[in-house]
Amino acid sequence: MKAFRYLVLPLALTLTLDIGSLYAQQSDSTGLPGDNFSLEGALELFRKAANPEDFERLLNTESNHVNNLDLDGDGKIDYIRVVGKKDDDATIFILQVPVTANENQDIAVIEIETTGKESASIQIIGDEEIFGEAIIVEPGSSDDNAVATTFTRGPSVDEIDLNENAIINVWLWPSVRYVYAPGYRGWISPWRWNAYPGWWKPWHPVRWHAFHPYRVGYRRGFAIVHTHRLARAHKMYTPIRTTSVVVRNRNVVAHKNYTVNRTRTTVTGPRGNSVTRKTTTVKNKRGNVKARKSTVRKRRH
Repeated sequence: MKAFRYLVLPLALTLTLDIGSLYAQQSDSTGLPGDNFSLEGALELFRKAANPEDFERLLNTESNHVNNLDLDGDGKIDYIRVVGKKDDDATIFILQVPVTANENQDIAVIEIETTGKESASIQIIGDEEIFGEAIIVEPGSSDDNAVATTFTRGPSVDEIDLNENAIINVWLWPSVRYVYAPGYRGWISPWRWNAYPGWWKPWHPVRWHAFHPYRVGYRRGFAIVHTHRLARAHKMYTPIRTTSVVVRNRNVVAHKNYTVNRTRTTVTGPRGNSVTRKTTTVKNKRGNVKARKSTVRKRRH
């Protein structure tokens, strides 16, 4: 009997851990297309790329596990084209999927600005049509005083506000240096719907629980913020943002089920130390709370 008991306990513990892991993965899903694309992964690939053309190739390479999108529902991964635009010190790269012969859908935009002779800043903004809201990601990491919990349901991410002094200089990234070199003339992907490079072969998208661990793996070294730091680049992108009616119609229900409210409370103690608590609440279309996440940040003076 004792031997049986010793055998059952580890088995039960293993099953509990497996179920908990599965639940954690499910709780990170919004039901929107953005579940199948890693913004952090895209920035990591941009950091590694030699130039914008190389970046486009990396985005569309299956082994990098950044793109799991199938916006038109044909059972095949979508090709993501990169469309660049530069105006003086501001540069943008639009990550865009040709959905039909007549419609494109922006997935995200990378915004870059030089902030000095040898300094530059970068952000990637996920499109609200894909992610439910504009998700802004930049290089950085939570400090030792930031403690983040996970959603009971909804998008689970490390969510912090970085101080201005913590902005990462990306001037040494090869693609950034390439873009601001004197000979750069811009990059617009030559590929379009139903016309793709010969090296690219679409693969079948994987299920959420299989793709999710790759997204989590890319999060280290990046942070979600709520401020558009690069005003000139963002202003350049706004009037040319592109959305697809096909994509919007396919995700009407998911968008109705995804609404987000954020609140922030800061309490300052007698010694000047402060604690800021940010709460993000996800509600369904009936107003019922589906998820709540709190992030606590302590500052000592």
